[in-house]
Amino acid sequence: MDWRVTLADVNLGIEEENAVLEVLRSGWLTMGAVTQAFEHEFAAFVGAKHAIAVNNATAALHLACLAVGLGKGDEAIIPSLTFVATANAVRYTGAKVVFADIESEDWLCICPRAIEERVTEKTKAIVVMHYAGYACDMPEIMRIAKERGLAVVEDAAHAVGASLDGKALGTWGDVGCYSFFGNKNMTTGEGGMVVTNDDQIAEKVRILRSHGMTTLTWDRHKGHASTYDVVELGYNYRLDEIRSAIGREQLKKLPAGNARREVFVRRYREAFTGSAQSLGLPFAKKRGLSSEHIFPVLLPEGVDKEAFRELLKQDGIQTSFHYPPVHTFEIYRDPLQRFEETLWMTENVSRRQVTLPLFPTMTDEQQGWVIESVIKALQRLGA
Repeated sequence: MDWRVTLADVNLGIEEENAVLEVLRSGWLTMGAVTQAFEHEFAAFVGAKHAIAVNNATAALHLACLAVGLGKGDEAIIPSLTFVATANAVRYTGAKVVFADIESEDWLCICPRAIEERVTEKTKAIVVMHYAGYACDMPEIMRIAKERGLAVVEDAAHAVGASLDGKALGTWGDVGCYSFFGNKNMTTGEGGMVVTNDDQIAEKVRILRSHGMTTLTWDRHKGHASTYDVVELGYNYRLDEIRSAIGREQLKKLPAGNARREVFVRRYREAFTGSAQSLGLPFAKKRGLSSEHIFPVLLPEGVDKEAFRELLKQDGIQTSFHYPPVHTFEIYRDPLQRFEETLWMTENVSRRQVTLPLFPTMTDEQQGWVIESVIKALQRLGA
């Protein structure tokens, strides 16, 4: 379908083209000097001691969970209102996922009080997800973690460039994970990054990223090593030089792109507060600096979400929703748990949530079309 306004779009140009050409002409295509430079620049950007590039954020989460010691018999508390990869990464280690509810309709991140209620003697970690690029209540979550002796993994897939109290999201916990998927604020097509200030975690992630090997092909190519040992059951989660080159250029564009997103978010809020009072607008109050990754809205109770999305589709406006709760998927259903009691806020929000177009290269005219279509659709559906 030819959309008038897509949900998201990439911001790629001649800078990325030239960076990729340089890699191709160099003859070295994977895990070399460009990837190392990308890691150093990203670590400096977020204020972390270590940044380790990987092939996607799911791999980043998996390595993070392994690095904090999650394994069989352990439990990790996570939100259900997240992409399934957050839960899958815990399951890959053999640990059990325990779902906790979100804070409220106004703040769609995991609730510290709900976390505290789920802690048992088996709990080893808390995995938070900074939904839409807005900060979880990290001071309170870190307090709980410290008191209970728990590790904290941050799923910051939405939150590159976001911060709380001047500290980058992804650097509050023991380890943070970012995504550079094609619809993210900065993209390498596929790709991700693990960040930490813990030397031991960083070393474990680096070893596990490349088959458990003690040295890399690049080390041997540069003459820094002549052989290697294998000390862990590792994985092939490496990032290639081409995507690292794109990432370096994308990182330069990120601050301006996020600032542009903030302008569009402010206009959305102004338009819908004045003309569509029945539309729920989460994250209206400030908590830190958001990356404004997506713009979620909540339809009024009783409005058919698919009918609403179909009306926007007829106007050429692409929408989505974030997310079907993970606990509703077949593989995560648990007949022994009454999720309608423990996750009632998550289920309520998910039924009503719609994601509207938001990307830095969107024009004012395109946003005007979205606003007009939303208001018209709500009127037609009797909201």
